[in-house]
Amino acid sequence: MREAFRKILSFFMAFIVMISTMSFIVDLHYCGETLVDKAIFHTVETCGMDMENPLADGCSIEKESCCSDEQLVLDGQDELQQSANKITFEQQVFIASFIYTHINLFEGLEKEVIPFRDYKPPFLIRDFQKIHETYLI
Repeated sequence: MREAFRKILSFFMAFIVMISTMSFIVDLHYCGETLVDKAIFHTVETCGMDMENPLADGCSIEKESCCSDEQLVLDGQDELQQSANKITFEQQVFIASFIYTHINLFEGLEKEVIPFRDYKPPFLIRDFQKIHETYLI
């Protein structure tokens, strides 16, 4: 049971580290004020109302597009503390004594102790069940 709990806890902690260090981008496409599409791992699909660039350079008609794209960047943690060299001596003593007492708390006995092993049962003078005719069923 203890080993299973330890494995579940280590898996959960590894999952937390993975999620905290992962970064990703969310792409959003708006047509006017309306959200048309959102995407996390692929490009967004447009609504088809995008303005195309005019082919002629002399064209002076310019109109703003009603569509807009946004990107939300969720950065993960880049720096992880991999060593514990900033622990003071008092903290090291506390951790060592805590671990030592915790490990010794769950140690069992070396051999099975039977307190009545050296004693013989008393002699049976009368059989009370037979005299009073009371039997356990």
